[in-house]
Amino acid sequence: MDIETLIKERRSVSLFEDKPVSIDEVKAMLKTSAWVPNHKMTQPWRFTIITGETKAQLAHMAGEFMSRGKTGEEKDRAYNKAHAAFSQVPMHVMVFMEESHDLKRRQEDYASTSLIIHNLSLIGWEKGIGMIWKTGPLTDTEPFRQLIGIQPGEKFVGMIQLGYPKKVPRAMPRIDLDERITELN
Repeated sequence: MDIETLIKERRSVSLFEDKPVSIDEVKAMLKTSAWVPNHKMTQPWRFTIITGETKAQLAHMAGEFMSRGKTGEEKDRAYNKAHAAFSQVPMHVMVFMEESHDLKRRQEDYASTSLIIHNLSLIGWEKGIGMIWKTGPLTDTEPFRQLIGIQPGEKFVGMIQLGYPKKVPRAMPRIDLDERITELN
């Protein structure tokens, strides 16, 4: 698939087949994805791949988090919905970044780490693997941070949920970019 087609056809996928993804394949994809522009070659990124028992703990944690403050059937529904959503994901890849004290370097490092996630999504799509980049209130909690093993001085960049797509969403319309391009002569 040519790169233009790959970019235009890639979708964020959140519903996956019950089919495992090879950890070795994801590691190889990450190694290729890391070939991004990175000012000063700080290479601040780190990844944790989550499957198995840790994935089950993450699903339980998501259920508990989403059902907080609710009671009765509403609490059960919230727990079950979140638990099911996390359980059906074959693999989670947690993305971390060492945070520089220098704001400009931190911004450049975040941009480079984000590019790895984008590259990963393109490489995965070419291989028939879909994914979605997630953050949110759960990822800010101390139990979540402990479970995924975030280290002091690291920023959590995102949770990449990945697997073989059960359903591919339709393309969302994009703005007419001509309205956002300025030419200066």
